[in-house]
Amino acid sequence: MELFLQKAKEASAICATLEPRVKNSLLLQMAKALKEHSGLIGRENKKDMDYAKEKDLSAALQDRLLLDENRIMAMADSIVQIAGLKEPVNRVIEGWKVDSGLNIQKVTVPIGVIGIIYESRPNVTSDTAALCFKSSNVCVLKGGKEAQNSNKIIAAILQDVLVLNNLPKEMISLLPDSSREGVNYLIKQDKYVDLIIPRGGEGLIRHVSENATVPVVKHDKGLCHTYIDEDADFKKALNICINAKCRRVGICGAMETLLVHQKVAEEMLPILKRAFDKHGTKLRGCEKSREIIKVDLADEEDFETEYLDNILSIKIVENVTEAVAHVTKYGSGHSDAIITENYSVAEQFLNGVDSACVYLNASTQFTDGGEFGFGAEVGISTNKLHARGPMGINDLTTYKYKVYGNGQTRA
Repeated sequence: MELFLQKAKEASAICATLEPRVKNSLLLQMAKALKEHSGLIGRENKKDMDYAKEKDLSAALQDRLLLDENRIMAMADSIVQIAGLKEPVNRVIEGWKVDSGLNIQKVTVPIGVIGIIYESRPNVTSDTAALCFKSSNVCVLKGGKEAQNSNKIIAAILQDVLVLNNLPKEMISLLPDSSREGVNYLIKQDKYVDLIIPRGGEGLIRHVSENATVPVVKHDKGLCHTYIDEDADFKKALNICINAKCRRVGICGAMETLLVHQKVAEEMLPILKRAFDKHGTKLRGCEKSREIIKVDLADEEDFETEYLDNILSIKIVENVTEAVAHVTKYGSGHSDAIITENYSVAEQFLNGVDSACVYLNASTQFTDGGEFGFGAEVGISTNKLHARGPMGINDLTTYKYKVYGNGQTRA
């Protein structure tokens, strides 16, 4: 493991010096290689899907694990989009001249070696590898056991492109020891690793955060809310809520709790229930909700739960102030939305909710690097430092100061 990480660190010095045109050319080659080997990727993914069915993993997890032809093409297209993004490295953030005559520039630079720990979704392998490569970082990837065959073949295809261009394959690597002990070793290797990004379940995030000596940017759970205000457009509200919950129930941007203003609950909830029933959504509501529609009782645990399943909690609130208070108490700082035509109420919610992404009249499922124009994302950061929300190539850089002098010495 130490030799592996040492090679990754050595590769980072080479990666940091690659010209933008070289990186972009290699990314396009990687995208082409994924398309050319889509059949092979599909066969390896089938092994993982068979394992998932054998272990009776949830439908939501199996959906995240699946790589069909469209998803493989989307992976390749994401890499093409990343290649076309503006170069994030060696960009002058600001520059100035001081009294001593020194010219100072604040310039973006890669972070170095980034360890990314994730579960289920094998497209993360190609997305994060491409984002790290575009930003001149080396990535050490640790996927979940359930996706090991898919991750291995995707990483191997990307590595082949590097080797064919006389670059070290360690620029994109899978952690050789994927056991819990291997992860525990990785997160303490601050000599070789510059950043750890864990994305997955609550237990994984907590374990990494509590035990890492390498700096960590958390990509925690998405306990997302949508609040229907008394001044909401009901048609917008219906379409947004169905999309936010049902488009894909197993992603971190899916709505888990619906908040409804008490003045519109009696009219709105029956409409919503009929729509959710068509999508097979299991509804759980507060006592007031149950006086209007027939649903199971939602208790405290429900409001604290990221279901990642076709289940939705409902609560009737008195006003936007109570809605913000509920999100503050139960939310995870990921993505939350308000549906209203009242500008002042909208601003109260958007300013009052302390989440990475806050929405007005839009689905929380837009929290995604591709939708934000980043090509893809390394994850959705629920940290406040140093990155927040979908992490793209610019969030995978830090900066240094270049100081230009002409013989100055300090008095």
